[in-house]
Amino acid sequence: MPDVRIAVVYHSGYGHTGRQAEAVKAGAEQVPGAQALLLTVAEAQTRWDELAAADAIVFGAPTYMAGPSAAFKAFEEATSRAVMARGFAWRDKIAAGFTNSGAQSGDKLATLIQLALFAAQHGMHWVGLDLPPANNSTGGSPADLNRLGFWLGAGAQSNVDQGPDAAPPESDLATARHLGRRVAETTLRFVRGRAA
Repeated sequence: MPDVRIAVVYHSGYGHTGRQAEAVKAGAEQVPGAQALLLTVAEAQTRWDELAAADAIVFGAPTYMAGPSAAFKAFEEATSRAVMARGFAWRDKIAAGFTNSGAQSGDKLATLIQLALFAAQHGMHWVGLDLPPANNSTGGSPADLNRLGFWLGAGAQSNVDQGPDAAPPESDLATARHLGRRVAETTLRFVRGRAA
């Protein structure tokens, strides 16, 4: 039995955000005692009990038109009946988020804010990226973690003329793995502290 279970729930329109989700899961599973479960938003809506049993949920969506995709919004709205009708079933779970878009900024912050507000509505504890912004000086590089400079969650950028086999770049996937590890480590501390 793992010490903590972390669910990664995401929507990916073209596969790029899916690669980011896989990186978050891989990062979480690098932490001894953590097990991660990867669910698309469609799968998640048939597995509410597994989400209720998770200690943390990491939410991911592409940024379309300055916010999460419609498919992710539909999942958010479905939680009002499936989760909130049971009381605050997700209260005190750890939460975090990630997003991807074609532009370097792409209004990804608006999506991360929406994800954080969604988690707050469920009484969850949000975990930020905890990485300084990078690639912001002459000594910086596009290969740096958090090259896009987000604090609230992991941001990735995928060139619109590249498929998910080539984008997002490795630095963004490494940033997503960092987020997964951070969530797993934070969740372990939280769960063990609560047990003590």
